[in-house]
Amino acid sequence: MFFNYAGSYFQDYESTCGDGWGCKMLLFGLVVLARVLGHEMVISLLEHPDLVSASRSFCVIPERKLSISEEPVQAKSVYVFQREYATVDPALVEIVGTDEATTCVGMVIRNCVTGMTCVAHLDSPDVVATGIFQMMSQVSDSANNDIVLDVHLVGGFEDSAPQENSMEGYSFPLCMKIVETLAQSVFKFEIRNFQVLKHNTRRDSKGNAYPIFHGLAVETSSGLVIPACFDASTRCPDDIIRRIRLSASFEDPRRSGRLLDTYETQTDRFVITPFTWTNQLVHYALLMRHRSDPEILLSTSTSPLAEGPDYVHNQKRGGIHDVDDLEVGRETTRDSGDEGFNQDLRFKRGVEL
Repeated sequence: MFFNYAGSYFQDYESTCGDGWGCKMLLFGLVVLARVLGHEMVISLLEHPDLVSASRSFCVIPERKLSISEEPVQAKSVYVFQREYATVDPALVEIVGTDEATTCVGMVIRNCVTGMTCVAHLDSPDVVATGIFQMMSQVSDSANNDIVLDVHLVGGFEDSAPQENSMEGYSFPLCMKIVETLAQSVFKFEIRNFQVLKHNTRRDSKGNAYPIFHGLAVETSSGLVIPACFDASTRCPDDIIRRIRLSASFEDPRRSGRLLDTYETQTDRFVITPFTWTNQLVHYALLMRHRSDPEILLSTSTSPLAEGPDYVHNQKRGGIHDVDDLEVGRETTRDSGDEGFNQDLRFKRGVEL
């Protein structure tokens, strides 16, 4: 069980905060304290016997490869891209998951009473605080404050060199922000799996670090979380539009600090609201067209050595080479059956350029 033991520190300091420079120095001290607590909490979780045991058990589970061609019976699924989240009802969806994570972290929050399950692909500390609130508010039950939510974390690895401070990498600061946010949450929860950092790292003969797992899937009926990877046929619907939207979201103040919502739980359909590419992003995409594959890999990835074989291809499909193919102001509603598992869903999207 992971208890909310950090909240008291913030409450005590907030009550003594006055005006002027003293308050500013105190707030600075709060930030430092939060970072110290976050660092200590991550280390404690990595060493917790129950979570060490859970990590060992997770590592021996065969990784499930989700592909339409390899699935004898097509399960109803929802796929979550980078910086997206989705909440699913087990009565409507059988599998929800994400992959393509290197320094990112896949997060699962599940209500064991209702079975409602939320999966997010967290890629930056900037989206964690609001993102976790978005997730928990959709799976919690306001009528029952005693419900304990299950939390699973899979992804991230030791991406900083062993001789360097762990804070220099991308994965540790992200994990630290996640546990800080959970510690301050008003919701009750239990961390079931902490498959991150050293628990998710393998090294080659030269000492280079790589993530053991890049993704996860949740079997919604049972709540079982397993290692998983998805091929192009199951990263759907309309992965190109969603990858382009991700690029656009970085400069969209309306989406700043938030996870992108793609799937409507109640209507059981995918909806992508209109988004806008700035001139700067269009210029960047046109510039990247003239870069070689190695240059694209090095300039767009936080962990070039750890990316999958289709990473550069997906970057090209996600806007670098397809910017001219988008229609201005398009908004359609159509059957998404030709794009993967979700054959009976409806899909709506909008794009503004």
